[in-house]
Amino acid sequence: MNDAHAAVKATLTVLRGADLVASPWKNGGGVTREIAAGSSTSAGSASLDTFAWRVSVADVAQAGPFSRFAGVDRTLVLLEGAGMLLHEARDESGDAEKTYALETPLDIARFRGEASISARLIDGPTRDFNLMVRREAARGTLDVWRDNATRSVQAQTVLLYCAQGEQRIRVDGELEVQLATGDTLRIDAPVATLASTLETRGAGALLAIALTLIPTDSQR
Repeated sequence: MNDAHAAVKATLTVLRGADLVASPWKNGGGVTREIAAGSSTSAGSASLDTFAWRVSVADVAQAGPFSRFAGVDRTLVLLEGAGMLLHEARDESGDAEKTYALETPLDIARFRGEASISARLIDGPTRDFNLMVRREAARGTLDVWRDNATRSVQAQTVLLYCAQGEQRIRVDGELEVQLATGDTLRIDAPVATLASTLETRGAGALLAIALTLIPTDSQR
């Protein structure tokens, strides 16, 4: 490998599901396990009030309201359980009420963090994957990968969460990583964005999250 290629080589980190630490929801109504979070500055914090992006897994044992996060776009994926119904109340802008149905594992709901959301469990507890992206600080996407394939992803940070089964992931044709259900591979670019070639093999499914910070005025 030449020096120019080595200079832009991504950093890989495996985050094991068994090592995640449980903490209470912002509104105290449930338990979440943070997988990773990003700040808009390298020296900044990534607390619940200041993160640019955040990914976590939540265990929901009872019906109730969701915490509100102004200025944040949320993506929720059902991982385990019979599912839940999310009711979004009419807001001040007059938008109609909505209901998001998460009834089958890997069903997805996308909604604004400032919306008034209440959850009703269909038949017992659920486990859910949660992506939160602050609109003024970052851009983020989430896709479900079910098929063995080779894909190119360009982003500042890529997270591959093993939602089902086991997966083998080869990055840029070199290092291969083995993930079990609940594990995450984090790929960080040393530059603004970096295109990585990802080969996935195994039974089950991955959640692929691509994240890029929006430069501040001082960084432009």
